Amino acid sequence: MLAGGGLLFWRFYDPGWRYEVKGVDVSHHQGEIDWVALADDNVSFAYIKSTEGSDWVDSRFAENWQAAGETGITRGAYHFFTLCTSGAAQAGHMVSIVPTEPGTLPPAIDLEFAGNCSARPTVDEFRDELDAFLTVLTDHYETKPVIYTNAEFYREYLSTDPPDVTWWIQTPLLEPWGEPEWTIWQHTQGRKDGVDGDIDRNVFRGDSADLVTLVGGE
Repeated sequence: MLAGGGLLFWRFYDPGWRYEVKGVDVSHHQGEIDWVALADDNVSFAYIKSTEGSDWVDSRFAENWQAAGETGITRGAYHFFTLCTSGAAQAGHMVSIVPTEPGTLPPAIDLEFAGNCSARPTVDEFRDELDAFLTVLTDHYETKPVIYTNAEFYREYLSTDPPDVTWWIQTPLLEPWGEPEWTIWQHTQGRKDGVDGDIDRNVFRGDSADLVTLVGGE
């Protein structure tokens, strides 16, 4: 009973309670989403998985992208970066799938070891591929990209001369501190209306006006 009660508590507890602007990130793993219900459950922004590697497309990206936009949720797309494929090829794949539309969040790149290929390039090799990826995204979408990462990956590949990006940091329960200075924090998985099962929950470090600024509004 205690274990079950603890799990239930963490599913509904919001470590980012003091932040005004709440968000989620989703992929095909969430299945069919009721985006109207999700928006009504205090969700202001959403990052939607679009692509992975140089040829994989999330099966629900197009559906989620359109439905999120129709609700008024501020949306953005993210790409899972694989360590065994060139950065330029991956960037070309993402820009071929994710449209350029006004009022959307900057494109994000998911950098983590979990679920990645077994290859472990050197720091210099990885940074060359990452720079190629970021250059393509910056030029195509005309905005500074977002990097999603965690402490393990950041220490290994990003802490020396960190790239000039907007940072989206994953730390379970405890707010990130120190470097890099974060803009989005993914803190827990939990329940939100409109989704069958758990969903990644995030907060934005700023108010609604700051979110508008991030998407390039006035």
